[in-house]
Amino acid sequence: MKHIIFGGDGFLGTELTKKLVAMGETVLICDEKQSKQFGNYDSPLVTYLKMDVTVPATFDPIAVEEGDIVYHFAARLLVPILPRAERHDYFWQALYVGTTNVLEWMQGKGLNNMVYYTTDMVYGHTEENPRTESHPCKPIGPYGDAKYQTEILVDEYRKKGFNITLFRPRLIIGHGRLGILGKLFKLVDKNLPIPTIGNGKNYYQFISVGDCAEACLAAGKAGFPNENYNLGSANPPTVNELLKQLIKEAGSKSILIPTPAFAVKAVLASLDKVGKPLMDPEQYLIADETCVLDCSKAERELGWTPQDDDTSMLLVAYHDYRAGNSRDI
Repeated sequence: MKHIIFGGDGFLGTELTKKLVAMGETVLICDEKQSKQFGNYDSPLVTYLKMDVTVPATFDPIAVEEGDIVYHFAARLLVPILPRAERHDYFWQALYVGTTNVLEWMQGKGLNNMVYYTTDMVYGHTEENPRTESHPCKPIGPYGDAKYQTEILVDEYRKKGFNITLFRPRLIIGHGRLGILGKLFKLVDKNLPIPTIGNGKNYYQFISVGDCAEACLAAGKAGFPNENYNLGSANPPTVNELLKQLIKEAGSKSILIPTPAFAVKAVLASLDKVGKPLMDPEQYLIADETCVLDCSKAERELGWTPQDDDTSMLLVAYHDYRAGNSRDI
């Protein structure tokens, strides 16, 4: 029995591989890049296969045996920011078509246990706080919509006898990954003012890559329940509290400047419309909202609890940035 990780050469796949190897488990990393950008394993327990989940023929070399477990992390992120006209196809191919191919391949090989990551962006605007898994799903852009459509697809395969545990994480950060944080860190290092979209009194939540990997292991121990679970930190701070701690840690002279959210969103929308986006709409349209996930279901049913707090996660990311050990992905 082995662990097959689609998107395994990425951020979460690498972290999970580390944990599985430490447990003596065999891992097959399936990834389009095969760049080993987050980890380079010389262990005989790890095998790499270069393949593309959007191309069914590239699944052919994967040898399977009864009991193999699948983890599906292959995706495309909101960074870099694409022109509006390109976003739908870019996300749909990688997220929906790729997920369809993974599930069809599993069905053909007789595999039915999978851990799958989508995103909390399937929820869209906050209608209930905190957000439970029953929060209405009304995605506000092509990324969140493609992910949500894959969740509907997953439900269809669950009815066919698949065991698929689905996780909806907040923004995943940790060693080696910047995402949208790179622009923030540059402002801090240059002692420049940091504008907040809105008054900064809304709460902001991360989730660490380590906690995400532990959730995967917890799903396996629980028998891959056919359930959806939120993943986020415990007791997230406000945006202002989080940024003040960053400024203090950096020894920066930056100050926080609250801005009227409606005006900032209008400017960002205008820049997006003319092909010069600074942020993806799915990010800035909810930037002044409290988007906090209730993770008690995962705690009750999987025995999983987050170990890393938001401030520590942000400071780790910042120090990695300063040391040149992170990437804008």
